[in-house]
Amino acid sequence: MKVPSENELIKFYNISNTTARKVLQEIEKGGWAIRVKGKGTYVQTRNVERSVTRILGFTKNMLEDGYTPYTKLIQAKELKNGYSLVVNGRRYTIKEPVYKIIRLRYANDIPMMLEERYISLKFCKDIQNKNFESSLYDIYEKIYGYKLTEVNQMLSAIIVTDENIKEMFYVENDIPAFWVEGVTFCGKEMILELERSIYRGDKYRFSVRAK
Repeated sequence: MKVPSENELIKFYNISNTTARKVLQEIEKGGWAIRVKGKGTYVQTRNVERSVTRILGFTKNMLEDGYTPYTKLIQAKELKNGYSLVVNGRRYTIKEPVYKIIRLRYANDIPMMLEERYISLKFCKDIQNKNFESSLYDIYEKIYGYKLTEVNQMLSAIIVTDENIKEMFYVENDIPAFWVEGVTFCGKEMILELERSIYRGDKYRFSVRAK
C-alpha cells in the first residue's frame, strides 16, 4: 500500500512540510516503509529473520516470529541409489536407502520456501509412514530420539525464473531468493539428511554472528 506523500500529509493533517518530511523519514528509518525512487513511499512487508547460528526448524522459526506455519507435501519417494551433496567445499553422502521429500512451507497462508530433503532410511526407518506436513525436526527428536548437533549450510543468491515455482509462490514476476544447500548431523559424522531449498528473498533475511 502506498503511503501518502508529503503534500498529502500536509493537506490532510494541516502540518508543516518539515513535520511531514520527518514523519516519512521516521517510518522509513523504523523499517515500516520503503521509499521507491520516482514512485513514492510504500508500506514495507516484514521479513522473517532466519538465524544461521541456531539449529532452528521452519515451524519453530515461524512460531517465534508470530506466524502460523503450514506445510504442503509435493512429493515423497524412496530412491534406489544414495545421494550426495557438496556443501562449503566438502562432499557429503547418504548411502541407500534414501527417502526424498519436496515440501512447500507456508506462514499465514503465504508460501515462504520450497524445500527438497534427502533423509537417511538407515537411521530413520519407516519414516515414509510419518506425517510430513508436521515438523521434520520434531519427528527426528520425538519419534527417533535424535538430538541435532550441527547444521552445515551454504547460501547463494538467485533469481527465481521457473514458471512452476513462481506459480507455487503466488507471484507473476521473477523474484530474488536464497538457494540453500545443507547437511544435518546428529552426532559425529552421522548424517540424518541433506537439503536443497529455495527461500524467498522478498520474505526472508538471514542473520549471521561471528565470534
